[in-house]
Amino acid sequence: MSIPTTEIRTAIGEALQWRYATKVFDANRSIESTTWATLEDSLVQSPSSYGLQPWKFLVITNKALMAELRPHSWNQSQITDCSHLLVMLAERTIGTAEADRLIDCMAATRGVEPESLAFYRGMIEKDLIKGPRSQSIGQWASNQVYIALGTFMVAAALLGVDTCPIEGFSPAEYDRILNLEASPYRSCVVCAAGYRDDSDKYASLAKVRYTATELIEHL
Repeated sequence: MSIPTTEIRTAIGEALQWRYATKVFDANRSIESTTWATLEDSLVQSPSSYGLQPWKFLVITNKALMAELRPHSWNQSQITDCSHLLVMLAERTIGTAEADRLIDCMAATRGVEPESLAFYRGMIEKDLIKGPRSQSIGQWASNQVYIALGTFMVAAALLGVDTCPIEGFSPAEYDRILNLEASPYRSCVVCAAGYRDDSDKYASLAKVRYTATELIEHL
């Protein structure tokens, strides 16, 4: 890739300034299939610790299913009025099977033998499977999902798609409705995506952010 141009840097700044947590979606507008395909790719390309990708993403466009989920989402209108409802799942556990899956995929992708990656696999096992962080692996997995959430929302903003990340929901009820109770994955965070409605008063409010001098320190 070439060095980003001034136009690209400007576009990123403008997109991040434009986006906000959309409260009212236009229920009559849908995200075009090609645009959504790009957003799905942003999820696939999202980084994660060790590259383990301890996640899965459920894309819901079925309005009946959205309506069933809404009462368990603080009755927020975004759940039913958005174009696409993204339910982001985190893996419940990280064990040898998950480590082997990554190593096998890495070996196949890079054209090497799995045995050549033994040291890397050992690092994962020592840290996440048998190490101190194994005791808080649920939080670790959730942290990775939030990286994907950020990647998705930035990509959406660059494409002119509105989003609203949602923590106000019942993970247990989502798991029940989405048949995840016996799954290796659990509901972690939800993100509604679509296009803002003209009636959303929050769209015109000035974005409130602390200044760079308050937040960033150069050492």
